[in-house]
Amino acid sequence: MTEARTATLYRMVLPDHICPFGVRAKQLLQAEGFEVDDQILRSREEVDAFKAEHGVATTPLIFIDGEQIGGADDLERHLAG
Repeated sequence: MTEARTATLYRMVLPDHICPFGVRAKQLLQAEGFEVDDQILRSREEVDAFKAEHGVATTPLIFIDGEQIGGADDLERHLAG
């Protein structure tokens, strides 16, 4: 039996906006068989604090096995490689 592959996904889900890139990243990860730890950022303040803490300009932010992969486009490149 193989060990489950896990990924942590930080994505923005605000009352008036659900980030389509976060949705796409979650779908890509699930399609590749990852168990996704889906971390929802629910307010603009949470999003801004998260971006400042991680030094990124946008969300989502994906980690696989503790390694920072980047956003949805970076994830696509990572999975294709």
